[in-house]
Amino acid sequence: MDKLIIEGGEPLKGEITISGSKNAALPILTACLLATGPVRLTNVPRLRDINTTLKLLNILGCETAFENGVVNAHVRALKHEAPYDLVKTMRASVLCLGPLLGLLGEAKVALPGGCAIGARPVDMHLRALERMGARFILDSGYIHGICGGLIGARIMFDFPTVGGTENLLMAASVAKGCTILENCAREPEVVDLANFLNAMGARIRGAGTSVIEVEGVRSLSGCEYSVMPDRIEAGTYLVAGAITDGELILRGCPTVDLDALITKLREMGVLVESLPDGGVLVRRDGPLTGVDVTTQPHPGFPTDMQAQIMALMCVAHGSGTIQEKIFENRFMHVPELCRMGARISLKDRTAMVRGVDHLVGAPVMASDLRASASLVLAGLVAQGTTEIQRIYHLDRGYERMEEKLSAVGAHIRREHEQG
Repeated sequence: MDKLIIEGGEPLKGEITISGSKNAALPILTACLLATGPVRLTNVPRLRDINTTLKLLNILGCETAFENGVVNAHVRALKHEAPYDLVKTMRASVLCLGPLLGLLGEAKVALPGGCAIGARPVDMHLRALERMGARFILDSGYIHGICGGLIGARIMFDFPTVGGTENLLMAASVAKGCTILENCAREPEVVDLANFLNAMGARIRGAGTSVIEVEGVRSLSGCEYSVMPDRIEAGTYLVAGAITDGELILRGCPTVDLDALITKLREMGVLVESLPDGGVLVRRDGPLTGVDVTTQPHPGFPTDMQAQIMALMCVAHGSGTIQEKIFENRFMHVPELCRMGARISLKDRTAMVRGVDHLVGAPVMASDLRASASLVLAGLVAQGTTEIQRIYHLDRGYERMEEKLSAVGAHIRREHEQG
């Protein structure tokens, strides 16, 4: 098992290129199951979750090859079962329900795993697919769905679920008739999936709004498509430049998709400026000050940036609060930050963060993907040595993080733990 060793205190200076989006690439890869011809995807990040998805596609009968950020995929003989050994490691595996039901009329998918950040039930996926004619039973830890062909329907989500919206977009694209999805997730990754499906011949209107209309088609063709940049990776490196009192230029940074985060960074005293050559500059514009943050569905403040901005608030003047409105169990990084000298108190789903003069390096343990990133950020600014264990979580969502940080001046290295 690998760990990261960080010697903190170095301001980061230089350029970082943002990789393709994990959260966009995963549903787009799954949507390749719908294609009747070859698909070529570019700007795909090399991550654990991507590799897991490619293995799953191969098992489901879609041959894939991945090299230098390019995935070539071609369905040969589609199969309906997604086995537990793969699905248990990655929640996004449940996204194959929609495509398999739409094409085969049957899907058997193990109950999903992933980060332990809350319940995140799939009941909204299932209820929506039932409205389109599917029937489900829970069979020995598997969701087994069957239908005689999906039929378009009007569906209202109880909550703007990202995965549920994506699953239904794929299912509705090959269903008979028109599907109206209401109270949809508006995340940019949902829009990227819709754009990909439309490039294959789907008829989707309204992605990025709360109401999406999908007119089903007989089949979808292959195509070539480039995955959007990763806004959460970009946001993490924006915080890295600010927390170390450095000066970074990010290439491929999707600022439009980061409005809520950039607004809070500017309130804290961070300069975020778009440059004429397309880069984005980040550096402090004065002393850091605490702010109040509430996570919300897009276009609100992203829950995937909550842990990272908390690390920044730990070394800001004054205090601020963070309310977590999306997941009920997403403060597991708090005890680890406190081990490094942070002053954070929790009550229910609200964290009160009081800034300290400095953090101190310590052995810490990552509990999930974004918690891992917050500990790296804290380690970059802490005095002394920080050792982060369980960084396999980090590898699920950040491509070559230690290499990118080393290139801009961080003293960070990966070590393999024995035993």
